[in-house]
Amino acid sequence: MSSRASRDVLGRGLRVLGHAIRTEPRLFTVGAIGSSLFGLLIIANSYVVGWVVGHVVEPAFASRRVDAADLALVAATFLGISGLRVASIFGRRLGAGFMQFRLQARYRSAVTRRYLSLPPAWHQRHATGTLLSNANSDVEATWVPIAPLPFAVGTIVMLIAALVSLFVTDWVLGLVGATLFPALFGLNLVYSRRMSPRQIRAQQTRAKVSAVAHESFDGALVVKTMGREADESRRFRVFVDELRDSLVAVGRLRGLFDPLMDSLPSLGTLAVLLLGAWRLRNGAIEVADLVSVAFLFTVLAFPVRAIGWVVAELPRSVAGWDRVQAVLGAEGELAYGEGTLPGAGPAELRFDRVCYRYAEGPQVLQDVSFTVPAGRTVALVGATGSGKSTIASLAVRLVDPESGTVGVDGVKLPDLSLAALAGATALVPQVPFVFDDTIRGNIALDRPGIDDGAVRAALALAQADRFVDGLPDGLDTAVGERGTSLSGGQRQRLTLARALAGRPRLLVLDDATSAVDPRVEAAILGALRGADAGASVLVVAYRRATIALADEVVYLERGRVAATGTHTELMATQPGYRDLVTAYEKAEHG
Repeated sequence: MSSRASRDVLGRGLRVLGHAIRTEPRLFTVGAIGSSLFGLLIIANSYVVGWVVGHVVEPAFASRRVDAADLALVAATFLGISGLRVASIFGRRLGAGFMQFRLQARYRSAVTRRYLSLPPAWHQRHATGTLLSNANSDVEATWVPIAPLPFAVGTIVMLIAALVSLFVTDWVLGLVGATLFPALFGLNLVYSRRMSPRQIRAQQTRAKVSAVAHESFDGALVVKTMGREADESRRFRVFVDELRDSLVAVGRLRGLFDPLMDSLPSLGTLAVLLLGAWRLRNGAIEVADLVSVAFLFTVLAFPVRAIGWVVAELPRSVAGWDRVQAVLGAEGELAYGEGTLPGAGPAELRFDRVCYRYAEGPQVLQDVSFTVPAGRTVALVGATGSGKSTIASLAVRLVDPESGTVGVDGVKLPDLSLAALAGATALVPQVPFVFDDTIRGNIALDRPGIDDGAVRAALALAQADRFVDGLPDGLDTAVGERGTSLSGGQRQRLTLARALAGRPRLLVLDDATSAVDPRVEAAILGALRGADAGASVLVVAYRRATIALADEVVYLERGRVAATGTHTELMATQPGYRDLVTAYEKAEHG
């Protein structure tokens, strides 16, 4: 990494720390005051040691007697300094720890909120493992320097005070400090520039490892059934080895830096002893002064290292900050209005000349217009890739159209508040997702007003009440991660019950009953058509039995509405529709 790039990383790292200080000024002040007090007490302790040697120990050797009052004073002084040091360490660690953990919690929450506000199209462009890394290790890396930051600030105060006290004691010894202290800062600066590319590479590799690991764990079933365990392990090992090498490079440089940081104060102590002996012989200083300064140099190494800790972590902090800000600054968030839906009961859904494309790709939908009348069931039928799932996402405003409008009961979806939209619509997707919770928890989701009665009513509508009653603990049965203890059809019915429990006015089913028995599916759709459901239904359908239950069918071809009508009408007038439905039926029974 070039010198200019290293300076840029250092400057940006300091700006990140400045942002942290402005965010948590009180906690930083507590930590900095505690650390500054600790540093000043180190200096005070050095001069107390020198005073004891020069005014108590040396006279005691000369007179061969020890004054009890002097010993009591020395003991009280050291105890007092020790007590203050304990308090200063407590304040430093309390301020630094609380500051670091609060910043991590604040930004983890901010990243998670941002994830939830961004549309599915954004998530589809980013690996889940990378997103997990952003919310966890990247946030953690951003605020790693916060832990030693107050200590480093206190160390700077200590060095300035120490330099002043050295010149007050003796100008020759002060020159030793004036030479040593800049050398310590220079060593830290060189260390930062060398460490910067290593830390950035390590942080980037952590994200790669997280992404590959998540993908491997998520696809464990495929890996096992295809016998690809060894290949997957080799693929993972490549990234793990890269991370290992990156961390070894970081550790190797740190292993070189630590001894150098220890050796400089030792060289300073040696210089003080040599020059101090000369000044002592000339009568320029006393024994107490020489002991105080020598003792001060021996205890400098550990506090000064705190500066190195901060500087060394700045590259990693900058890398984490950039990755976190990429999420927080991501565009695509859907803006909501403040409107509500008038009335109650089933709602009308209307698509008016809707066009949509994913990112920079070709148009998926072109001038799509149709209506789901209030209280009616409309089936979307079309070949794979005709835009059915996109229409389902548009209907509940997971995405907005490129042009045209989607409205419910005459109100455009962007004009509705988030609460109004969520209360009026519900989507049951193709792939059911079940939380690692109980049956009750999965359906209620802690939503207000959904008690056990509402849960059981929703289960009955979804034709899931019988299998739930047969479970060991009924509603309290834990279903495992992603509902692993349930069959595919049971998971689909459970997610349908979850949507119905909120009593939506518009229910969108994106092939949400494909894994259940056709008779059960017919019973579900029959129940949804009844008065108890209280919802209009838009269903993406493949089975002839499902399609035949709909009041109207919207037939899609290549992102356009090719025809609308009843199933019987389309079978008679649309050869493409007839061939598609017949092909589905043959595939299902053949």
